[in-house]
Amino acid sequence: MSVLVGAPAHEEAVRRLRASYAAIPPHAPVRLAKRTSNLFRARTRDRAPGLDVSGLSGVVSVDVAGRTADVQGMCTYEDLVDATLPHGLVPYVVPQLRTITLGGAVTGLGIESTSFRNGLPHESVVEMDVLCGDGEVRTVRPGDALFDAFPNSYGSLGYATRLRILLEPVPGHVALRHVRFEDLDALTKAVAVVVEQREWDGERVDGLDGVVFGPGEAYLTLARWAVSTSSTNETHSTNETHSTNEQPSDYTGMTPYYRSLQQRERDLLRTYDYLWRWDTDWFWCSGAFGLDNPRVRRLWPRRWRRSDVYHRLVGLEHRFGVVARIDRVRGRPERERVIQDVEVPLDRLPEFLSWFEEHVGMRPVWLCPLRLREPAGPGSARSWPSYPLSVGTTYVNVGFWGTVPIAPGAGDGDVNRAVEAEVTRLGGHKSLYSDSYYDRATFASLYDVANLDRVRELTDPDHRLTGLYEKAVKRQ
Repeated sequence: MSVLVGAPAHEEAVRRLRASYAAIPPHAPVRLAKRTSNLFRARTRDRAPGLDVSGLSGVVSVDVAGRTADVQGMCTYEDLVDATLPHGLVPYVVPQLRTITLGGAVTGLGIESTSFRNGLPHESVVEMDVLCGDGEVRTVRPGDALFDAFPNSYGSLGYATRLRILLEPVPGHVALRHVRFEDLDALTKAVAVVVEQREWDGERVDGLDGVVFGPGEAYLTLARWAVSTSSTNETHSTNETHSTNEQPSDYTGMTPYYRSLQQRERDLLRTYDYLWRWDTDWFWCSGAFGLDNPRVRRLWPRRWRRSDVYHRLVGLEHRFGVVARIDRVRGRPERERVIQDVEVPLDRLPEFLSWFEEHVGMRPVWLCPLRLREPAGPGSARSWPSYPLSVGTTYVNVGFWGTVPIAPGAGDGDVNRAVEAEVTRLGGHKSLYSDSYYDRATFASLYDVANLDRVRELTDPDHRLTGLYEKAVKRQ
């Protein structure tokens, strides 16, 4: 079924959304009526009616010549890519999990391997419609107070119903080169070179991310949009193409993708498979369900090798606590959930990873360099108040997802608090999709809550929407 919905259907969906908002009692909490989420914060189970977003999950239109798309806020990137990739186009940044929505990636931030040159998803939005707390739908553009404060506001300023985004052209395949580093200082210098020159060892780099398996084993994956030569007689240098006989890898049916970084220096993926290379195994977290075991993998249906399936399974465990009860019976210590993505300045990356190895010790971890996008060339980037990264600074997103045992005398949340403190000390920031523990004053200074409050006074004077601190910080 096509995900293209057209303007009339979109307008009807917005009408239903506004009607559902008007039906919520003035002092009742406002939430989206959706069953799935990529958030890892604990959510109160609320049976009260929510916002009707059932008609806002498609693509309104794709302007192939203009390289833009009008997209509904609840459209997943999986559906968005299905609409644009047949035209040889994709969003500037495609977050790594299929079911992340465009509205979610903008209001909650997203990142991927093109972020070292394209920034974050909200930086390629040129216009959006936002349902605000006063019930009005406002059309906003870069420079408007609501538009600029919206990224990282997590619904505290409203919900995007339509976003117009920029698209970039891509070929049918992506050539990968996995470069091993035994020294984190050397890896850091390599990232600086690639970000500055957009190439490595004479090869263009279009996508950049990496994995640290341990202090002496880390990899940068250099991705290059590769022209397929199977149906053309064009000649290219060896740095610009792969053999016409090379078959693209398929990590849905093979071993988990992340293991290939250790096993091969070069690889080739279809562009579609590259975009979702991490989704198939939820990075490496599918190992918790045995999918790193070939025998289990053969029995697990391919259609279920998806991040949203794993997320539901984890949600069931959080709800019923079966594994936790078994661990208690076996005398094992309780465990703290440490699921975080943090941004640290590139020059502080080795320091953070060394601290992390000593105080947290989870392996592996994901690395994804990023810089604020410079749409008109060097010096044209600008900061965003609700997630104020510094203009002209290269950051590295460090992602780590799992649990650690709670040490004797320690409490649940202590490790997460230590991570927050260290990231702040190093001049970094932490994404808010998972548990947070900041006190109100620290949180306000890190995420410019004063600016959010000024915008809310204009768009939500009765404070119907929940504030960012109340949404993001886990109460103790």
